[in-house]
Amino acid sequence: MSEAASQSKAGDGVIVSSRVFTEPREAVFAAFSDPARLAQWWGPKDFTNEFHQFDFRPGGTWRFTMRGPDGTPYAMDHQFTEIVRPERIVVRHFQPGHDFTLPITLAVQGAGTAVTWAMRFHDPAEGERLRAFLETATAENLERLAAHLALTTQKHD
Repeated sequence: MSEAASQSKAGDGVIVSSRVFTEPREAVFAAFSDPARLAQWWGPKDFTNEFHQFDFRPGGTWRFTMRGPDGTPYAMDHQFTEIVRPERIVVRHFQPGHDFTLPITLAVQGAGTAVTWAMRFHDPAEGERLRAFLETATAENLERLAAHLALTTQKHD
């Protein structure tokens, strides 16, 4: 498994990260589409999640509270705008001043899966303001996904 790599270009308000996982695409997609599994790994290191609504379909709502390591709650309001099983999930993130669309692509790469995560901010200046934080947070999020996949693969071996 390779480390997460940032492919972002400063100034465009788009923050792109990717990582290659050894697991097949269907297994990676399942970690995104199952709310019980997604709640275990979503978010930066040491964050936890409480899902309130998870309607995994185009137009479906995803609302949850992400809690930071210090206990601070962050209310999240998302909508799934596109789902193409098992290759693409597009999430719209609605927060004032933190408004972006997140296409997540899952591409077959050998026996594994390349996940590309592209946060497209509706206000490019906001994306640039948050770039350093989000590049680190996304790398941590993809690391948590890797750990989750490794655990689930071990359970099935």
